[in-house]
Amino acid sequence: MFIRVNKDKCTGCETCLSSCPYDAIIVKDGKADITELCQLCRSCLSVCPEGAIFEVEEEADKKEKAQGSGVWVFAEQRDGELAGVSFELLGAGRRLAEKLGGEVSAVLFGGSAAGAEELIRWGADKVYHCDDGIFRAFNDEPYAGLLAELITQYRPEIVLAGATPIGRSFFPRVAARLKTGLTADCTSLDIDGETKNLLQVRPAFGGNIMATILCPHTRPQMATVRPRVMKRGEYDGSRKGEVVKVRADNVKSRTKVIETIREVSEVSVNLQEANIIVSGGRGMGGEKGFQLLFDLAEALGGCVGASRAAVDEGWIPYRHQVGQTGKTVGPKLYIACGISGAVQHLVGMQSSDIIVAINKNPDAPIFSVATYGIVGDLFEILPLLTKRIKEVKGA
Repeated sequence: MFIRVNKDKCTGCETCLSSCPYDAIIVKDGKADITELCQLCRSCLSVCPEGAIFEVEEEADKKEKAQGSGVWVFAEQRDGELAGVSFELLGAGRRLAEKLGGEVSAVLFGGSAAGAEELIRWGADKVYHCDDGIFRAFNDEPYAGLLAELITQYRPEIVLAGATPIGRSFFPRVAARLKTGLTADCTSLDIDGETKNLLQVRPAFGGNIMATILCPHTRPQMATVRPRVMKRGEYDGSRKGEVVKVRADNVKSRTKVIETIREVSEVSVNLQEANIIVSGGRGMGGEKGFQLLFDLAEALGGCVGASRAAVDEGWIPYRHQVGQTGKTVGPKLYIACGISGAVQHLVGMQSSDIIVAINKNPDAPIFSVATYGIVGDLFEILPLLTKRIKEVKGA
């Protein structure tokens, strides 16, 4: 794909010059010309009064766009247990496939036959399953090798994976091998009604804007999606599908995983799986203020989260951080205490079912996403709330 100028139509009016953010248009011999600086932003196409600037689609572009069908979801597992993000991706994949008129397939490396059947019950039409011993522990090289091989063979149109340590580690290798685009840490996915391209939405410029990214000319379209930002599909225990057994005969690895050691923090604080989260921000004032959150979380049977500001102050460890640079969560109940609601934090928790905001500033942005809002002194409200919950539970 490239941009060209019809010299016969161009009058040299220079209207197009200011439209290009990359200074890729020059006037040469009284005619506009597109230089190698062009980034295909297409800003110039609509400004030319003579219609002299046009887009040229190469044969290679047409060929690649026509290749592939269906949506694939990489089903992550650890120690034989399927990760929650796999079910969320199946829900998202089903919605995309319905708009494209295709099917949803899951790819499972390691795990069990029962795990493959479980993926079908959560919405997969087909599961490509390889239980070779090389996949007993996660290793970038064999994962990337086999997935790239399968994509080349079956040619899906869209491939999704979780933006987890595993997905972030090997998925870019797959995209590089296939020479296609990859959008990381997406918070929303959709299909363009006209072009049928995948609309990949993610925070950009420090979370100050939400960018919609396209991969119009190469296939497959690949994206990683943050855990807990997508809703799971519907579970159907009677659902039937096809399990395709995959062999790893051509997959080799120059390294071997000897042992995997879990961090204690993974066990003690699992915000992404919590149903109730009580979070605090700069308004908590310090570590003593956070003790009020721990008391409330204990009474509710939930976990304690925090904004980046509180973590940066050293009031609570990083593993509690919620937001763009922390964990993305989607609990049934999220209580935000003393959090103003910067977009970087909202990205990480706005998919929660119910959001309760407590802040003394009635104009705090957090109230724009809150289901219920309380304007007042949290140092008075939190102890009263904790006491009342304990009384109700005791009754």
